[in-house]
Amino acid sequence: MTSKMVIRQPQPVMDAQESDEWGSEICDCFQDVPECCFAFWCCPCFACMTTKRYGQCLCLPLLDTFGFIPPINMSMRVSMRQRYGIKDTMCKDCLYATFCAPCSWCQMSREMSKRKIPIILISSKNT
Repeated sequence: MTSKMVIRQPQPVMDAQESDEWGSEICDCFQDVPECCFAFWCCPCFACMTTKRYGQCLCLPLLDTFGFIPPINMSMRVSMRQRYGIKDTMCKDCLYATFCAPCSWCQMSREMSKRKIPIILISSKNT
């Protein structure tokens, strides 16, 4: 009689998502008044801090000043929608990034605070 031993490595698991919608609307900035004021009066600083919290380069949002459509704001929205499973359209992302930048950054910051899904980097070695 032969026996077979099966070894399975633990797989990364993502918590069940609360919703496939944004946790707040684009104009719900007054849910966090200090954050809203900071984003309105110093949007570049707020955008850099939000990007850093998201796990990206601190100065990445400063590239938004070089184009008509802010590429970093839009890219962050698309990335966040993908990470959190939010159903929305790239057309809305483009509109919000272009015409409502402070509100867009506030919405993304609120979403990160609400979801609180940690960023985990997994590395492996072949032995």
